Amino acid sequence: MNLRKIIGKWQVASDTRDSSNREPQSCHPLHVAGQASAFTLIELILVLALLVIITSLAAPAMANFIRGRALDSEARRVVALMHAGQSRAVSEGLPMVLWVDEKQGTYGLQAETTGQTGDAKAENLTVDSTLQIAVLTTGLSAPPMFNNLPAIRFLPDGMVDENSPQTLQLTDSASTKRWLIEKPNHSGYEISDSQN
Repeated sequence: MNLRKIIGKWQVASDTRDSSNREPQSCHPLHVAGQASAFTLIELILVLALLVIITSLAAPAMANFIRGRALDSEARRVVALMHAGQSRAVSEGLPMVLWVDEKQGTYGLQAETTGQTGDAKAENLTVDSTLQIAVLTTGLSAPPMFNNLPAIRFLPDGMVDENSPQTLQLTDSASTKRWLIEKPNHSGYEISDSQN
């Protein structure tokens, strides 16, 4: 059989069906013949009311999640700068200091001693606007100072100076806190949810 004969028979068979008496079929129980089905105004209002309720329940949890993310992100950023300071101290054979300005909400890293031109690799960072940073000293000795600011001093062997602050504290607007606590062997700092 050739293709024209098959197509021709199909067209003839489909033309012979009488579709003028067919009524549209609907699954909707209230469907009236001749009318299109749609949502009623009350159904739309109920759906919108449910969306508002669900959103109002989820919004506070999302706000706390976002605030916690900013706190964790800032803590990781400070630790990364500490690692950079340790690496620079070892590679350049010079002490590095990570200074903290609590009032300005800034912190940075630079070589303890710089030449006439200063430290070209110095880094200055600003704490997120919703956070505060603080240096907590627990020992009897005063922490090392750099430009009249408390500082963590990294020795040329990469270790933390024993007089450096043992704890940095980050606090958000809801008084949630993260601590960066010096490791017992003076090899660096780690992030903690508690001060102990």
